[in-house]
Amino acid sequence: MTILVCGEALYDVFVGEESPGGFALDGRIGGSAFNVAVGIARLDRPVGLLTGISTDALGDKLVRSLQREGVVTDYLKRPDAPTTLALVALDEAGGARYQFYGEGAADRQVTPADLPALHGIDALVFGCFSLLTKPTGNSFLTLAAEAEGGPLVVLDPNVRPTVEPDMRVWRERVEAFAAHADIIKASSDDMSDVYAEPALDVAARWIAAGTRMVVLTEGGRGARLVLPSGDHHVPAHATDLVDTVGAGDSFLAALLTGLAERGLLTRAALGAMAPEHGLAVMHFASAAAAITCSRRGADLPRRAEVMTG
Repeated sequence: MTILVCGEALYDVFVGEESPGGFALDGRIGGSAFNVAVGIARLDRPVGLLTGISTDALGDKLVRSLQREGVVTDYLKRPDAPTTLALVALDEAGGARYQFYGEGAADRQVTPADLPALHGIDALVFGCFSLLTKPTGNSFLTLAAEAEGGPLVVLDPNVRPTVEPDMRVWRERVEAFAAHADIIKASSDDMSDVYAEPALDVAARWIAAGTRMVVLTEGGRGARLVLPSGDHHVPAHATDLVDTVGAGDSFLAALLTGLAERGLLTRAALGAMAPEHGLAVMHFASAAAAITCSRRGADLPRRAEVMTG
């Protein structure tokens, strides 16, 4: 059984030090969906990626990287279109700001005809700016709706204001996907950007509407697990911070891996999950994210590097 991650595949481009002749650019394979898929594969769970990947040289490199990592590539679409680039600027605390260059790019061209049959898939994962792009975002929303009674639907909004600065647009789209979601993971930054109401109030509303598990990540302050039975806090793991690129993706990959390893990646099991099992999975996810924060870029850990979940 497989987790299918649906979203973007691109290159994070870091701006290096200036020199008399200009400055260096450091390109790293990335994209939230790409990172989550690779993160799950590195944690030894079967996973596939549904996205558009260009036929250009950068696209070929993306596909080869997925294959080396053990990510199933059967769900890829290969249009003759550019590869998305994300220019990454880091602040003094290692936080990342993104500027995307992807109009007409391959990962924005997933159509309803590209959607797979859902047999053999445990969970569908959606998030980041692919929620908004057309036709990809509309195709993914169709897939989320089709999953009713089948695979779990997982949502990580991963808001990118440089793609769409209007938070009303983001809010409407997040709510459209949340209506189908069994698990929602969202950062405190995303919640404060998109919603005027407190994050816990939004989480409680999602739970009341049928979402079985909400995880609110709060950076160095840890994360909060919200279940129908109540909410619980998990502290962050200590780390030597390099940057936060890929930290949320690493957390989500480990969260889903931990749930799968405990047999909790079904609606029935998730609905009956004891809080202590959810907290153990959260600790595992926090440990994975801390490792990613200790490295440059979205370099997610392998199973042997993370504490037993």
